[in-house]
Amino acid sequence: MINFVYALIPVVLITALGWLLAHRNFLPADGWRAIERLVYFIFFPALIINVLASASFEIVPWAMVLVLVGSQFALAAMGLLARRADDGPRKGSIIQSNVRWNTFVGLSIASALFGEPGLALMAIAVAVLTPTANVISVLALTHFAEDNGTKKPHVVMDMIRNPLIIGCAIGIALNLLGIAPTGIAEKTLDILGQATLALGLLVVGAAVDLEAFKRAGHTTLTWSAVRLLGLPLVALAAGLLLNLAPDSLAIVMIAAATPTASSGYILARQLGGDATLSANLVAVQTVFSVLSMPAIYALYLLTQS
Repeated sequence: MINFVYALIPVVLITALGWLLAHRNFLPADGWRAIERLVYFIFFPALIINVLASASFEIVPWAMVLVLVGSQFALAAMGLLARRADDGPRKGSIIQSNVRWNTFVGLSIASALFGEPGLALMAIAVAVLTPTANVISVLALTHFAEDNGTKKPHVVMDMIRNPLIIGCAIGIALNLLGIAPTGIAEKTLDILGQATLALGLLVVGAAVDLEAFKRAGHTTLTWSAVRLLGLPLVALAAGLLLNLAPDSLAIVMIAAATPTASSGYILARQLGGDATLSANLVAVQTVFSVLSMPAIYALYLLTQS
């Protein structure tokens, strides 16, 4: 447990630094968006390719994949069954919040706790959770959005163009073909990948709007609790039921316990969701996850004792 806290503290500090820099206008808003694009389109895919291409998977963790996807669909169903007062754009934002996760937080903690093997397993989680979250989020947001005559996005094409999914596909293909990057190629990808976690966490912090706490009402607090506690508890139950290996279950718990992704606000604004609610959910979950993540990990450790 102490190791988890030690792994979490740097994540919290770097995220807080991102918030402070944004709060003090160290960079203009356009500057933060540019960094986010660099991380999303260049640094993060490079990290994923390098990790997955050289990872050693004696057995494909299909049970872990099933637990992750199954847990996402379970939380999506919870949002879908929300009370009628949460119908419309609000419901789309709730469902999105329930299924999205913060990859930068997950990768940072997995790397600090388990090194390269943990990073490789978390990259598998990225390959599984990211496309599922994108499909569910886009379908939910567009379905429950108010009809304003705008053209609906093409989910399949958006998936194909997603740089994280492309990175996962390249990394897995290289691994299966036994041609992992070496020499200059490996070093280049390694240098690019090293920028991912620090810059990613800074961007996460910069996106946190603490003013959201003043707007946070019953809906925000309720669904933040559902997301921070519900997803990891469902994942833990499923993982124990399927007898996941301890390392795989640990990665599942870390991924599930992370707060919802800050990019959800942007997607909600673009696709007709309740953007204000999405911003509130991101802020509240990001702050409260500092307390919920250690509690969830402690529960995982109890199941292993």
